[in-house]
Amino acid sequence: MASTTQTLLPIFLTIFSLLHLTSAARNTLHKQQQPILEDPSSTTTLLHYHSGPLLAGKISVNLIWYGKFTPSQKAIVSDFITSLSPTTTTKHLHQDHHNNNPSVAAWWNSIGKYYHLANKKASSLSLSLGKQIVDESYSLGKSLTNKHIVDLASKGAQSNAVNVVLTSSDVAIPGFCSNRCGTHGSTIARSHKSKFAYIWVGNSETQCPGQCAWPFHQPIYGPQSSPLVAPNNDVGLDGMIINLASLMAATVTNPFGNGFYQGPKEAPLEIASACPGVYGKGAYPGYAGNLLVDGTSGGSYNANGVNGRKYLLPALFDPSTSTCSTLV
Repeated sequence: MASTTQTLLPIFLTIFSLLHLTSAARNTLHKQQQPILEDPSSTTTLLHYHSGPLLAGKISVNLIWYGKFTPSQKAIVSDFITSLSPTTTTKHLHQDHHNNNPSVAAWWNSIGKYYHLANKKASSLSLSLGKQIVDESYSLGKSLTNKHIVDLASKGAQSNAVNVVLTSSDVAIPGFCSNRCGTHGSTIARSHKSKFAYIWVGNSETQCPGQCAWPFHQPIYGPQSSPLVAPNNDVGLDGMIINLASLMAATVTNPFGNGFYQGPKEAPLEIASACPGVYGKGAYPGYAGNLLVDGTSGGSYNANGVNGRKYLLPALFDPSTSTCSTLV
């Protein structure tokens, strides 16, 4: 089954070198060094449109849980997906994102500028939480290949869907930690008449939290600032949310490798990876930016979600200002 993928790299390391990988049909990995962003909150990077489709219509986000996850961990992710779309209970947050109640939905709504550039209607995209498939028995083992990721993603619906594979902290993936924290790509559906988009994100808590869960863990390299408190009190899962959010934005704006990106197709710079390590205003290498802090838990966040959730979401490149846009 042929597939193309783009990868999300260790969050902290990308502040210093934007290293991008891709896994093609033959599952080969390619590496390319990119320029350092001296001021990641302000960059003249332009994400070019390559005339391909953006995701549109009613899209179900299906979650494929591989390995051991607790119910509370699953709820952190499912609540995030639900929070992407404004609802009756979150509409006031969506409208108040410039004040003290920035919302996940407002963060997601900023992607609409790319639909405008592509002469498409952003309102035509509607996300919803789809089915959740659980594989706690490690049916493919605890050491997965890139093909295994595609096979797992294929268990979800293959029409009007994004299938998200989430691997537990004891599962090894080629390049995980050393080169990437997650991947998004597309592959041919079983019908052979179309492609569907998929995402993989791994839980780095026991393997490399300093790379894939920064700023909630001490970084391995660079400035050694104190880690922030994770808003959901789970370093691994809160790190996964950062990576999942980045890849969701990239999947929607570049689902099949011919949407919005800069650089070579095999190693694209995309909507979130163009703003590495930026979560709030004033961010610089080693400092995530000026964030909100929950008065009860002490967790750092920049977006509110459903069920009282708080999340830390990455900055997205704003094509109208050529800067990295943050909620706070």
